[in-house]
Amino acid sequence: MFTGIIEEIGTIRRLSKTPVQCELEIAAEKILKGTQIGDSIAVNGVCLTVTSLGEGYYTADVMPETLRRSSLGKLQIGSKVNLERAMAANGRFGGHIVAGHIDGIGKILSMQTEGNAFLVTIGAPPAILRYIVEKGSIAIDGISLTVTKVTHCDFTVSLIPHTGEETTLIKHHPGDIVNLENDIIGKYVEKLMQPKSGNVTMELLRENGFF
Repeated sequence: MFTGIIEEIGTIRRLSKTPVQCELEIAAEKILKGTQIGDSIAVNGVCLTVTSLGEGYYTADVMPETLRRSSLGKLQIGSKVNLERAMAANGRFGGHIVAGHIDGIGKILSMQTEGNAFLVTIGAPPAILRYIVEKGSIAIDGISLTVTKVTHCDFTVSLIPHTGEETTLIKHHPGDIVNLENDIIGKYVEKLMQPKSGNVTMELLRENGFF
């Protein structure tokens, strides 16, 4: 589990890619302290397992499902990525519950400043927008952010200067693709509220005291 508080910006220094799989070699410093093979590190919000470690870098495999769901397949040598180690049991919970399992991708539509804040508007498909609520949380490329506005086709988040400096988001441009992970609580609530049979029946209504 992650919190969406980015620890470091890493750099892709090598990648071995085929149409269905990929291995990333990522240059980093801070997140390597105490890291061991088998640990989880979120790369642009995607939970990946450390497969090897070297001086100033580590490697991770990306499977087909991840390439289909995320923007990792578009990374190139030199690309900057947001990195976060899995949350320690004794750590502070600074962001929100982030699983590192990407729901899909969105496209940056506009970027503008407002006072000391930076507003980013992102277009997303209905399957993702249905779980986004104003003042709720969303992870964008692994960054825990608060939603300031939602429409039928996009949503907007606001970044303080510190978040802009410590992550990659404001370094993007309109048209760029970003990874999106909805707040997991909304998805579980929806699942639990669904009738077991998939349909509302007279028997179901009686069991739940409607008559």
